[in-house]
Formats: sequence, C-alpha cells, structure tokens
Amino acid sequence: MSQPLGAFSNGWAIDTAAPVDLSNSDKDYHPVFKAFLAGSFSGTFSTILFQPLDLVKTRLQNPSQHVVAATVNGRIQPGMITIFVNIIRQEHIAGLWRGMVPSIARCVPGVGLYFSSLHWLKSKMGKSRQDLGALEAITLGVVARSMSGIALIPITVIKTRYESGVYKYNSLTGALKAIYKAEGFRGLSCGLGPTLARDAPFSGLYLMFYTQTKQAIPKEYLQSPASASVVHFSCGIIAGIAASLATNPADVLKTKMQLYPDKFPNAFSAAMYVHQTYGVRGYFKGAVPRMLRRTLMAAMAWTVFEEITRSIGLK
Repeated sequence: MSQPLGAFSNGWAIDTAAPVDLSNSDKDYHPVFKAFLAGSFSGTFSTILFQPLDLVKTRLQNPSQHVVAATVNGRIQPGMITIFVNIIRQEHIAGLWRGMVPSIARCVPGVGLYFSSLHWLKSKMGKSRQDLGALEAITLGVVARSMSGIALIPITVIKTRYESGVYKYNSLTGALKAIYKAEGFRGLSCGLGPTLARDAPFSGLYLMFYTQTKQAIPKEYLQSPASASVVHFSCGIIAGIAASLATNPADVLKTKMQLYPDKFPNAFSAAMYVHQTYGVRGYFKGAVPRMLRRTLMAAMAWTVFEEITRSIGLK
C-alpha cells in the first residue's frame, strides 16, 4: 500500500547500481510504465515479509475461527501473541504465510498501479512530490488508491477469505470460479465500499503526512545517499502510524463483509453487529498488527521506490 500499498517500503539496502540497466532504457519505456515496475518491485519484499501480520490481523477480526484463547470472566480474549502461537501450533511456521499467493497477486500489481497512477496524475497536474500541498497530496493519494483498489477487489476478497481459515480454496483460479458460481459478481466485489473507505483515505492521509514530513527535512539530508533511505523510512513510519489508526474501523467492516456476505450485505449491518457485540473497541480489533504491517510496508515500499526512481532517473 500508502503508498503502497502504496507505500510499503523499507530500505532493503537497495544496490543503487543494480537498476542501472533500467536507466539505459529510459528512451525505450514510458515513465508511467517504469513507475509501475518500480512500485511492483518495492511491493514484493514487503508483501512476503509482513504477510504473517496481515494473517493475524484477519484472525483477530474473526475470533470465532481457529482460536484457542485464554478465557477471562467467561469470555474468550484472543490476543495477537495467542493467535501467533495457535497458528504455529496448528499449522506450523508455514501457516503464518497462509494466503501468500492472493496477497502477492493483489499487493504487487496493486502497489505498481498505485505508484504509476500517482506518477501519471502528478504529471497531468505538472507537479512533483516535493511541491505537493497537503490537500493536493490527499486528493492524489485517494484517487490513485481508488483506481487500484477497484481494479483488484476480487483478489482482495479471495485474500481475506484465504487468511481467515473459514474457506478452503485449492487455488486462486479455483477460488475465483467458486465465488462467481455461488455469489456472482456481487461476491467478487463484496466489501468494496469499506475497502475503498479504508484504503483511499489511508493512501491520501499517508501521502499527505509523508510529503509534509519530507518537506520539513533539510534538503541536504534527502540528497545525501548515506541518509536518504533513513529519512524516507522514518517519514514513512510517522505517516503510517497516523493513517493506520484513522482507517482501522473500515478495515474491520471490510473483513466482516467479505467473510460473511450473506450475514452482512452492507457496511451498516456490519457496523451495527460490531458495535452491539464488541462496542467501540470492536472497530479497532486487529489495529496493532495492521498498524505494524501497513506502517512498515508503506515505509518499505516508499523507501525502495524512492531509491529505484532516483537510480533510473525517474525523479
């Protein structure tokens, strides 16, 4: 994401000499296409590394499944560590990467689409990231993330169901066929509203916090190869924490709708259930692992993206 997924960044020490071949093809490839490649490349690392946090977040938001938790005053109280332990105990270490295929199928092109859309929109406005105002950054982030979110909503549905442990799909194509056969196009797009209500504001807020934080940093730090990655990563962490907390309620509703489309046909019914069952705290279930994952992924993706674009002369 953030970014993206938009923002999934983190200074994997990128060898700035590695992308040199790309720079030699500046005349061969359109800048938007190069932005897509750079974004997809940056999303791959973060998706694989932080998949366990996304899995735990989904299980926290759906605690009735596969959770053997401690009981406090007669009520099940699953926590992040408890779910981690249960997954390893029941599904072994590999179980932490359940849903990896749909995650990659969603996040890698999703991050690429986000960055390429962002680059295209900025070029149409005649802007660079350095001179974006706060409102402009929010608007660009929301529009770019909405474009990629709508395009990839079927994969988002499959990803959520894979991670929940409720559905047993054998493959990505098998899941697409099964959902379409049982639920039609509605099933492949369920939770689109909450997904956009989560991702679009996240990307808009993230880009605003990220660009505004960067503008406050002295330019000599941003231009220095020794400190640029650290600065980008730090700015990403700050932006990710704020954006994640603000959009977690929409993420909870999205999970409910995509796991139980018959029970929650719209966001209002899901919101009423969460409020009546858990109260206000229910809207922040899974907030900690989601904040860790989205923040680190966003910081990683932006750091890697910034390094690659600088190396290939796209900035």
